[in-house]
Amino acid sequence: MKKLFKYFGYAILVGLVVSSLYMINLFIMRPYSIDHFLAKELVMDMVDSPETMTYLGIFDNYNVILKHNQKLSVSSLEDADQDHADRIKRLKILNKYDSKKLSEIQKITKKIAIFDVENDIHEFENFRFHSHPFNQISGGHLNIVEFMTDTHPVRNYREASDYIKRVEKFNEIFTADLLWLEEQKKQGIFAPQFVFDHVIRQLKELLAYEDKDNPLMQVFSRKVDALELDLEKVAELKSNLSKVIASDVKLGFQSILDYMESNYENANQHHGVWSLPSGGDYYAARLRSYTTTNYTAEEIHQIGLAEVKRISDRMKGIFIELGYKVNKPVGSMMNDLNENPDFLYADTSDRKEIVINDFNQMVKEAEEGIKPYFNEIPVSPVEVRAVPEYSEQTAAGGYYQSPSLDGSRPGVFYANLYDIKQTATFGMRTLAFHEAVPGHHFQIALNQENSDLTFYRKFGYGTSAFSEGWALYSEQLALEIGLAKDLYDELGILQSELFRANRLVVDTGMHHKRWTREQAMKYMKETTGMSDTEVRVEIERYIVWPGQATSYKMGMLKILELRQKAKKALGEKFDLKTFHSIVLDQGNVPLFILEELVDNWIKAS
Repeated sequence: MKKLFKYFGYAILVGLVVSSLYMINLFIMRPYSIDHFLAKELVMDMVDSPETMTYLGIFDNYNVILKHNQKLSVSSLEDADQDHADRIKRLKILNKYDSKKLSEIQKITKKIAIFDVENDIHEFENFRFHSHPFNQISGGHLNIVEFMTDTHPVRNYREASDYIKRVEKFNEIFTADLLWLEEQKKQGIFAPQFVFDHVIRQLKELLAYEDKDNPLMQVFSRKVDALELDLEKVAELKSNLSKVIASDVKLGFQSILDYMESNYENANQHHGVWSLPSGGDYYAARLRSYTTTNYTAEEIHQIGLAEVKRISDRMKGIFIELGYKVNKPVGSMMNDLNENPDFLYADTSDRKEIVINDFNQMVKEAEEGIKPYFNEIPVSPVEVRAVPEYSEQTAAGGYYQSPSLDGSRPGVFYANLYDIKQTATFGMRTLAFHEAVPGHHFQIALNQENSDLTFYRKFGYGTSAFSEGWALYSEQLALEIGLAKDLYDELGILQSELFRANRLVVDTGMHHKRWTREQAMKYMKETTGMSDTEVRVEIERYIVWPGQATSYKMGMLKILELRQKAKKALGEKFDLKTFHSIVLDQGNVPLFILEELVDNWIKAS
């Protein structure tokens, strides 16, 4: 027995020594494994972001120790400088890994990581203050409220108390943002005037809310009322939050409002980033990062023009097949269709509820119809909700929020129901295909659930060229396999594709060819037939988010190109289910990596 304890003690000692050596290697030296190095770097980044820890959900069981659910990130200029220094160090370490000694998957991982960090370093060193953190669609004043109402959990008294502690941070966060804005001001960089108009209006609305109508209080009250707490505790919680809103929240919002109003006369009178210092180089960097290609702005513009013509011609053919007289542009005909009451919901008090129910039914039908074409189906469910009222006037027509890792929060497709004409019935299915099934939900949920991917490959890198390219490809796939119910649904799918092709034209038009916002709106209106509200919201989005809108169509074109390439090379051996697995099983990758994966599959077959 003594020998047993002796050997057991030796085993523990050896384990401690090995663990210590591993930790020293991981945090002080260059880790032996590139996967371990990138996982460590990613975990450190996550720990630095309490919002990310909450969003993932897997850390919540340790909140008593970590206390992340009572914190929010306060980004100082010094923090940004340190992050930049860390990225430079990270790049040096990545380059030290000998590709000859890496597995095939690790070689791909190294390429992705280097591509990502090099882009970050380049943009920080050359265009650090070129973005607009307070804008009408994804501004800090909107994101922070949405995070609290939609992501922060309130499942017990502690989490309710943490909610209040987080809201107390609002003023501190906006104070740090003001320092960033002042640095941007020194470079003479200001958002366009319409951005000032939107943000000032939004801030005034947020400040004007009565206590019970404030979204921070509304959602909190609903969640707290659902808990089994003493009425006195519930009343105390609501009272504490009310005080914090009256002080920290309103003080923070007011400070940003004061900055926007005092600098209104400095607003940029132009709309494209060409008007910023080194604007052409900045736009090229944005296109490189978002499309993960080397296409120039002019090349993307010409691709867009060609795609707009091709898709428009097909839509004309459908109109003729449906018995319409094609005596005007497709955009005008789609606009007439969009105005037709036969394709619109009645403006009743329960309209939003009816639309959401219909959307959820479409998603369920798609889930059944798509099964024969995929090897794997997500375990996580997906549901449709309406975009919150406080942001619906400027939000996109729809967007997706991924499920939490612990399964406590489903994937959510948010539909914007602000304008009746945004919800023409012939365009609903394609939006459901894009945002939910088999689009964003399949790609993102399967990525999270894939046990074969390393931590970094799951969460360390993402590009809209892949994710949005897949979602747009999903719309065409749904049409190809018969999920569209009739030719009107097909028109809706083609209008969606035409819209993304249009983005190639207007994004490059404004930021490269110096179009005005009004020129871009006129082109989009004429070619797509979208409603005035949709056109305005979209064009204004591209102005504050340069380059991102081009990633959808560029990504879709690459996936279709690779599918055709595989079909031609493999002939009868080509299998669509396997192709989808090749595309989705390696996580969110740059397009040049996706091409490598498909080429390797072709060679192996």
